[in-house]
Formats: sequence, structure tokens, C-alpha cells
Amino acid sequence: MRIDPFGLERWFAEYEHEADIMLAESGIRSLDASRFDLDPGRLDYVIPTNGDPEFRASVGDRYGRSADEVLFTCGTQEANFLAFLSLLGDAESPDPDSTVGSGSHAVVVTPTYQALHAVPDAFGDVTRVELEPPEWELDAEAIADAARDDTAVIVVNNPNNPTGQYHDETAMRAAYDIAVDRDAYLLCDEVYRLLADDPQPPVASFGRHGISTTSLTKAYGLAGLRFGWIAGPEAVVERAWRWKDYTTISPSLFGQHVAKQALGRREPRILEENRELAATNRAIVADWIERHDLDWHDPVGVNGFVTVPDGFDDAEAFCRTVVETESVVLAPGGLFGFPNRFRIGFGLPTDELEEGLRRVSRAMEAASADRREADAERGA
Repeated sequence: MRIDPFGLERWFAEYEHEADIMLAESGIRSLDASRFDLDPGRLDYVIPTNGDPEFRASVGDRYGRSADEVLFTCGTQEANFLAFLSLLGDAESPDPDSTVGSGSHAVVVTPTYQALHAVPDAFGDVTRVELEPPEWELDAEAIADAARDDTAVIVVNNPNNPTGQYHDETAMRAAYDIAVDRDAYLLCDEVYRLLADDPQPPVASFGRHGISTTSLTKAYGLAGLRFGWIAGPEAVVERAWRWKDYTTISPSLFGQHVAKQALGRREPRILEENRELAATNRAIVADWIERHDLDWHDPVGVNGFVTVPDGFDDAEAFCRTVVETESVVLAPGGLFGFPNRFRIGFGLPTDELEEGLRRVSRAMEAASADRREADAERGA
């Protein structure tokens, strides 16, 4: 099995540690640990290792699913990894009484987070369905055309990373119907869903063929917990648990302890604060984009996919200029297959965002002045 290097993580490794401001992060600002009770008692494994049954039942209620249809994981990354292993790592269906999910082919809607296409590509065969700018709308007909008899899963990230497009419920149900027609599953990474003012129903609530993955990282500002889950059919979840025995064994006891609080009485306030921050910062970035005559699709969540300013060869050249001259990290769009765009994350504290944007503007102005000077010298 071969897997491609994770381009975005390698970019972060190159620049994130030394940079002053991170405008490439895709989540909301992190909450302070002091808001929670931090004493889980003895630091043992979580028993049973798929997560506390009562807590899994509580999470399952959000999807109309039972405790046995939820598996707690180390973030959404592990949730997706285990789901792909379960669906594509074996030629047989996860459900011995059904053909659903049997096959080695995945249809993946892109651009998206690299793990959502690189991991299934390592296990099987992937056909990409590209969203098209400027609206990045989900095309159900294109998904249907890409699906095959051996398609095990259709993969969508909603709201989308990097574009911020929030595919509407009609489009998502159309994708689900295609999965049903093909005896496949629709897997949706919904890690940004609860940053929307009016979140759509999760895909796991659509029916037997729906799988939702998510975590407390992006919408809740709790990245350091590394706490997520899979919600879906019991046969898929059971197989994912078997694979989890060979990865992290159990979720973090500390993560589960704090997660119970974050999903309890504290949840409405946490989400209200984070949605307000996202809305405030989105408006600031939108104004900045307009002033610099750039373009994006007005996003849901805390990511936007912005056109590269004039005068730069591509997004990588632009982003390297910004980080090397102003110590601000942006994410080149080439990492998502679009070298003429860059991803900006605006979930950080507002004062840091505003300072970061000032620095990016300064880098753009300096580069423009350098070009004018070079042009003048050539004309002399």
C-alpha cells in the first residue's frame, strides 16, 4: 500500500512553528482548558474501548442512531481512516447480510481535505468529482456518472474545506439517493456543520446508507482533545471498531471526560460564541477581499478559498512571499488542486486576524512596488 505525502501538513511543518500568525488554520480559536473540569479520575483506558455506552447513546440520539451505531475516535481524521478501512480495506461488504458497501471504488467530491481522497486511493480506486468555481456547487449528475457497480462509498465534505461552500440538503439527499441506487454508502465529513447558523440534518440521519464523521475540533474549538466519532450503520461501525483495536485502541479518557461537558449544558454557549466569532471575522475578511479586488465564495465555517493577487506566478509563490516577509502562514491552493487560489482560515481571535491581514496587505504592496521599480528600470 502506498499513500501520497500529506501536502498541507508538510507545508505547516515547514512554516507553522516559526511564524507569528497562522492564517491557514481551518478551525475556530481554541477554548481555554479552565472552562472545564479537568479531573477524569484514574487515567485508565476507556472501557469499553469504543466509548462510554451512555455517552455513545447520547451522541447517537443526534442522528437517530443507537449507541452501537457510534464509535468514538481520535478526532475526525481517525474516524475517516477507520471508515475507509472498513469500506474499502476488504472486498466483502461490512454487512454479511447485504451487498451494501461491497467494492473497492470510491467517488470523492473535490477539492477537499487531502485525507478524504488520499486514504481511499491507497486502499482502492478513486474517481474525483470536481466542484467548479465560482459557486462550487455539488453536481449530483456528475456523482451519478462517476459511480460504478463496485463503488463502495461516495465521499463529501460539508461544509466544504477549502471553499466554505455549504451544499444544501436537496443536493446532499440527491447524493444519498445515488449511494442507495449503487448499494453504496454516502460518507460525509461534517466537522464544520455546527458552525452554520442553521445546520442541516446530518447524513447519518438520512437512512441506512448514511455515515457521518465529525469531532469537537473545528466547531467547538477543542482541537487538543482529539475527540471525534463515526455515526452510521452498526455493521460499518462494528468493523471500524475492529480496526481501531490496531490503531488507538480506545478514545482518550481525558478527551471523553471533557467532551461530555462540551456536549452537555455548556454546548449552546460554546457554539453561540464560536458562530459569533466566525461571523465577525468573515465580515472582516470579506471587506479585505473587496478592498484588494480579490474573489471568494462567501463561506460557511472559517475557511475561504481566495483568488491570488495579480503579479504572482501562483498561490505557492504568493504564500511563500507572505510567510517569508511577514511571518504569516496561508495555505497554497495547489495543495487542493487549484494553484490560482489560496486558503485563508479566519477562526482565530479577531485582533490576530486583523494584524495578519495588515501584514498580508503589506506584503502585497511591497511586491507591487518591487514590480513597478523593475518595470521602470526596464523602461529606462
